[in-house]
Amino acid sequence: MLFIFDSNRLPLSCSDAICGHHHNVFEIDKQLDTMLEDIKKSNIRTDHLFLNDDTGFDAQELRNFCVKKDLFANFNKRNGNISDREEIFDEKLYKRRFVIEWMNA
Repeated sequence: MLFIFDSNRLPLSCSDAICGHHHNVFEIDKQLDTMLEDIKKSNIRTDHLFLNDDTGFDAQELRNFCVKKDLFANFNKRNGNISDREEIFDEKLYKRRFVIEWMNA
């Protein structure tokens, strides 16, 4: 399952569970589209939303989705150094990604 939290660790939306063995970004566009629509139904704006996650989500498919939806993809780079990345990366924000682990605990 995928989760979107606000900065206060409150869950805003979660995806459906997907059975089987899949990589982190399996059908990510479908899952996030549904989650973003759920958030919008609560009158919460989703443009310029920060998606903060680890290297498992650093995929071009997801980065393209974020650009299309006007989202900020703050993912640690899968290959190479942070210093040689082309994308903007907020390291201070990235350190707050533990929210999901906190919720699952």
